[in-house]
Amino acid sequence: MITKFVRTARCLAKVSSAAAFALLLSTATADVSQAATAAASTADAPPRSHLSAAGATVTGPVTGGTGAIQLYGTAFDLSQVGYEQSEYFLSGTAAGYQPVSPLTSDGTWTVAPASTAAYTTRIVVDRPKDPRRFNGTVVVEWLNVSGGLDVATSWINTHNELIREGYAWIGVSAQAVGVNTAKAMDPVRYADLSHPGDSYSYDIFSQAGQAVRDSAPTVLGGLRPRTVLGVGESQSAFRLTTYVDAVQPLVNVYDGILLESRAGFAAPLSQAPQADVPTPSVVLTRTDLRIPVLTFETETDVLALGYLAARQPDTAHIRLWEVAGTAHADTYITPVGPTDTGDGQGDIQAFATMLNPPTTPDPSHPVVTCSTPINTGQAHYVLEAAVHALNRWAITGAAPAPAPRLEVTSDPVPSFVLDADGNVKGGIRTPSVDAPVATLSGLGQSGSQFCFLFGTTVPFSAAQLAALYPTHPQFVSRWTKATARATAAGHIRPADAAALVAAAAGSTVGD
Repeated sequence: MITKFVRTARCLAKVSSAAAFALLLSTATADVSQAATAAASTADAPPRSHLSAAGATVTGPVTGGTGAIQLYGTAFDLSQVGYEQSEYFLSGTAAGYQPVSPLTSDGTWTVAPASTAAYTTRIVVDRPKDPRRFNGTVVVEWLNVSGGLDVATSWINTHNELIREGYAWIGVSAQAVGVNTAKAMDPVRYADLSHPGDSYSYDIFSQAGQAVRDSAPTVLGGLRPRTVLGVGESQSAFRLTTYVDAVQPLVNVYDGILLESRAGFAAPLSQAPQADVPTPSVVLTRTDLRIPVLTFETETDVLALGYLAARQPDTAHIRLWEVAGTAHADTYITPVGPTDTGDGQGDIQAFATMLNPPTTPDPSHPVVTCSTPINTGQAHYVLEAAVHALNRWAITGAAPAPAPRLEVTSDPVPSFVLDADGNVKGGIRTPSVDAPVATLSGLGQSGSQFCFLFGTTVPFSAAQLAALYPTHPQFVSRWTKATARATAAGHIRPADAAALVAAAAGSTVGD
């Protein structure tokens, strides 16, 4: 596939860019599709989930108040891409959990329901307007509340893949902070919301997943779900780590789980105002699960958040993707991603940030101001491929191939092994580290709150770029080959590959 991909890319010098990229896309798509079909035909599809979570009542769509859904997500009108957004209330009785035996680092936990409490939360639904576009999979995201409000981090990072492949997406206000902030922002619209505390967040997330099937006529507007995936990033992934080890085996709601940027630890099983039940300082993913779990880690997560201690071998149901040149947060989560409609302009803007990186994630609202330029790596492209791989795995049983780990030395302390350009060796590779225009890291940042999560970018000098790429065609050729390798490995989606090459071809690198 790589040879064909590169040969096709060389057409850039002979035909119009639009025609060349269309040919490039069709070549990559055909080869990847054939490989996926071949793998799926030899794989045994996993057993479907047996739903046993408590039922919940779904009401809506919600209207009133200011008329706006209170959520930090994409900022463009979804009708531009054939999608629509709606909001519903989810209410019922949620259980907290207590351990039956000590919680050990291997994650093989046995818990039981403890106290119960009534709740009313909300879910936000993004779905194709045309039912024929729906691919049958619903991605249920545990909304992130680290910034004090609900943020659809995974949706922002992966929305282009979800939209072009016809997924439905549901964001769940599983935690009290998200509910309480929504109420404060629009007391009229959200007057009925009530959250009893985060000890009940796990069961609320289970009931949200079950409602996708039980209440599909309401939640999905009549779409018929086949596969339900659970995802969460950062703090949400900390909680999903606990969910995977403690709760998923009890309720079996989700067909697959994506843990995005988890730490080496996990969230408490229970907490104030209920009983405090902490988890061990290092928590692995239990190995007896019968659903696939894909863990996605950036450089920041591996060292700064301690995931290195929780590394474990891949199994039939566990995969780990560690991605070189990436940070826990970067310029795609803001400002690029929220306005990226998938028309290629976002890819051009993302490429430009590597050459001229900002020091603040959102120049229009500089609440977070970092000391040096923040990471501009290509995590979101690999995340889109991770969603595709997990979905295919859940449906067909065909697991993605094991991925290389980031290279780490422990002498004198754990640190990354770097190449001649200052980028980490090993891990999943993207063109930003294999045909670099900057040194990218998930470490080394300082400044205001949360800055340490944003990593760093050090653009190459004009002399460095000239030494690496004496001409523009040489740069585009190297970038294209790196993109082809990542696409052949299943770590970049074909549509993104075409956009990446287009952005590089339109740049001035090497001129």
